Amino acid sequence: VQLQASGGGLVQAGDSLTLSCIFSGDVFSNYAMGWFRQPPGKEREPIAHISYSGRSTHYADSVKGRFTISRDNAKNTVRLQMDSLKPEDTAVYYCAATGIITERVRALGRTSYDYFGEGTLVTVSS
Repeated sequence: VQLQASGGGLVQAGDSLTLSCIFSGDVFSNYAMGWFRQPPGKEREPIAHISYSGRSTHYADSVKGRFTISRDNAKNTVRLQMDSLKPEDTAVYYCAATGIITERVRALGRTSYDYFGEGTLVTVSS
């Protein structure tokens, strides 16, 4: 499995940005997907998960109501729509995949994921 994230950049506080991740190497619809981020000097943290079907999602409290994860199984793509961005959202963002077939994505954590892509940097200026 290979994951290629894109869409990062420099934006101002309050702006929106959409990250995309293209999945290849296996059957995309058999994988739950997630987005993680790693702020400067901090550990990588999970921020959003979506089930293999797309019916279930879960968000970290820090992004709930501002970020939206979605997937297009026909295009092997998962996206993260980020609205009302804040300086504290500055981080390297990673997409991830797990072969766990579940709608209970709330239970997924970092160790649940089998594959991580290269990160894309998001910088939010104040």
